[in-house]
Amino acid sequence: MSRVAGIDCGTNSIRLLIADVGAGGLTDVARRMEIVRLGEGVDRTGRLSEGAISRTRKALLGYAAEIAELGVNRVRMCATSASRDAENAQEFRDMVRGVLGIDPEVISGTEEARLSFAGAVAGLTAERPCLVVDIGGGSTEFVTGGAEVDHAISMDIGCVRMTERHLHGDPPSAAEIHNTERDIAAAVDIALTAVPGREAKTLVGLAGTVTTVAALAQNLPSYDPARIHHAEVSLADVSRVTADLLAMPVEKRPALPVMHPGRADVIGGGALILRTIMERSGHDSVIASEHDILDGICFSLV
Repeated sequence: MSRVAGIDCGTNSIRLLIADVGAGGLTDVARRMEIVRLGEGVDRTGRLSEGAISRTRKALLGYAAEIAELGVNRVRMCATSASRDAENAQEFRDMVRGVLGIDPEVISGTEEARLSFAGAVAGLTAERPCLVVDIGGGSTEFVTGGAEVDHAISMDIGCVRMTERHLHGDPPSAAEIHNTERDIAAAVDIALTAVPGREAKTLVGLAGTVTTVAALAQNLPSYDPARIHHAEVSLADVSRVTADLLAMPVEKRPALPVMHPGRADVIGGGALILRTIMERSGHDSVIASEHDILDGICFSLV
């Protein structure tokens, strides 16, 4: 048995998984998530802001303390879309080394996809091959495979990027929503041809957009990972939730019992991505997974 820690630093959130890894797989010791919005403004400026780096540092200091307290043997931190795109990525890497004592791996979209797939399909009994989509803040990964990855591609559509690019109204106008859908659809069609996603038997969705939409579709009284994990959500329910979110002012979204406050302003853009993927791929349902790139990172350490 080995105790490991995986950290996933994306455009919108930073997450920690501390787990014991043995022959039976992963046993969670701790899971944490903070909304730090590292990629705020990157699509416009090309740089990570001082405020975003400061928020991420604060979260990492808490993670470092927990890693030390729980006796972790090995740590791996993967940084994704925002820190791939930024001109001042070295400043971010220097900050991470100062806090954790290790360098973050600014991984490629393909590696991000491979790790997400490994985490998502562990313990999944659905019909293969699967199309796994990981909807992040800055990018969405599309991966197909059975037991292993066959094809993968990363596209620059994410809930933060789409919101900052198009969804400026509160609530957004019909024209803004139309422009967002058109942007997303163009990227999704390229991805589904490349992987190829329309031939997959099962659609699996990862990350906070998908799990939040799944929770809203079930009308859960609170965010319950046990009821969200492997829940199957129909396209009709995804469409209903998406329309409701886009019609709701941002200030009212945090009152939804399953909504993380830091996700409220970008959840509409993320839901549009999920709905468009389902429509363009021909899948009439999606299986939500609470297991994702974090689990893949921890598996990779053994």
